[in-house]
Amino acid sequence: MPLTTNPPPPPPPPDSTTATINGGTTSDLNPEPPSPTPPDELLIPISWPEDGTLSIDWIHNLISSFDWSSRNLSPSQLPSIFPVQVFDSLVLTASKMLHKEPNCVTIDPFRNSPHSSDSDVSAAAAATVVVVGDVHGQLHDLMFLIRDAGYPSEDRIFVFNGDYVDRGAWGLETFLLLLAWKVFMPHNVYLLRGNHESKYCTSVYGFENEVMVKYGDKGKHVYRKCLMCFEGLPLASIIAGRVYTAHGGLFRSVTVTPSKRFKGKKNRKINLNSDSKILSLGSLEELAKARRSVLDPPWEGTNLIPGDVLWSDPSKSPGLAPNKERGIGLLWGPDCTEEFLKKYQLKLIIRSHEGPDAREKRDGFDGMAEGYTIDHIVESGKLVTVFSAPDYPQFQATKERYNNKGAYVVLEPPNYDNPIFHEFSAVTPRPKVNPYYDFEDVIDSDEELDLTSMVTS
Repeated sequence: MPLTTNPPPPPPPPDSTTATINGGTTSDLNPEPPSPTPPDELLIPISWPEDGTLSIDWIHNLISSFDWSSRNLSPSQLPSIFPVQVFDSLVLTASKMLHKEPNCVTIDPFRNSPHSSDSDVSAAAAATVVVVGDVHGQLHDLMFLIRDAGYPSEDRIFVFNGDYVDRGAWGLETFLLLLAWKVFMPHNVYLLRGNHESKYCTSVYGFENEVMVKYGDKGKHVYRKCLMCFEGLPLASIIAGRVYTAHGGLFRSVTVTPSKRFKGKKNRKINLNSDSKILSLGSLEELAKARRSVLDPPWEGTNLIPGDVLWSDPSKSPGLAPNKERGIGLLWGPDCTEEFLKKYQLKLIIRSHEGPDAREKRDGFDGMAEGYTIDHIVESGKLVTVFSAPDYPQFQATKERYNNKGAYVVLEPPNYDNPIFHEFSAVTPRPKVNPYYDFEDVIDSDEELDLTSMVTS
């Protein structure tokens, strides 16, 4: 697979002789005008509750404050809205929750009413489940989506399917908002990991530089804490025993078999199934045992499952094959979808990972103009892709914008196996801001990765 050279370094944050205004810079000869005064109803700067318990009012204030600051302040003024001490408290609290969750989260939407006894079966209520695809730092579209779908509540569960940061200009605010929802409603909001929640991708596609610009001398600290939080994000979920969700999709079996000659752990034979002729589908038991706490999921070695789950793509051809376009992960065919669904008595696979830029290069697959596609229809059920970032990417080097819609999936009781797609257009106008990466030169669709620069430890 051809590898790119090392990506160009991101532009440095402004030095002391410049001020950042909506992503641009001005010299001290034209000093930054006085900052606008926030509305009286906003509680700014945001403070962490003394008892550490978030409320819906705190969440509403966070949403409104991020929205207002994105439209009225320079990115470097974000600490005046969200101080680093509050960042530390939020990320620490959320990280502890996320790291305790298993690799594949079991989501049970059948809830008992808080006013019912355990024996009162008739009072059992089933929650609706909303599955969200890539959002890529498009804060205003995310805020619209959550309002449109209805806020997380006891009868509405959200599953976010990864790729919260990079490419868009508000990846940090997007991620922090989702962490706040997780802390507020830990059993109604689930955050899964995407391939962009990694050191490699965030160093190339803008998030690292975004953090440095917004938090200045505290930027390295904030970025490091975000990476540690990324490592704790679960890889997949099973919803109501019927639906498997993951950012990329399915994964290979990485079997460990005893040597015929020797006994003991030191002489185990590792069969990585790296040859496409002997690749086989992995099991949920193997997924549960994979080591997800890696900055960059490896493309070689014994811990291949996280990379597969985050980077793989469906194929129209049967079988499993290495994903040569991306250089990591797999391509899997309809027969593998059927095998996985049938084995675990599932009806639906929901994945994300492919926007309009990636899909235009994929022969035989529908584009992402409507924010979703139905990729496999097999005897046991379906495989669908959902992408929740409309008019993506925010910064486009193409002559004509893709102007795609975003979408999210609603799963309703009692069966949860009939995906209802809700399409939506981008919020306009977006606040003016400059990109945090060289979008004209950086690869558009995660192809031909510079694997030598990825961290595998």
